[in-house]
Amino acid sequence: MLKNDIIRKIQVTEKGTQLAEKNQYFLEVAPTANKIEIKAAVEKQFGVHVEKVRTQNYDGKVKRTRSRKLTQLDAWKRAIVTVRAGERIEAF
Repeated sequence: MLKNDIIRKIQVTEKGTQLAEKNQYFLEVAPTANKIEIKAAVEKQFGVHVEKVRTQNYDGKVKRTRSRKLTQLDAWKRAIVTVRAGERIEAF
């Protein structure tokens, strides 16, 4: 997997902005990426030193469309990345 394909987007949420004060950031990543790949991709893309990576897997929800068909949304993965003190991911 290429390092450009691992990080999909930075999630800006209320909880995420509170954690940014503690040098932690929410990232939506590829579901097949592991912690080592996520750490390398963040360090390369944002130029920071990563201390810890935690991941959370989310199953895709089942939604009902207008025609009353059930559709399955894609599963996704979130990574909570802790960077070294004094460093920031400049995306806000």
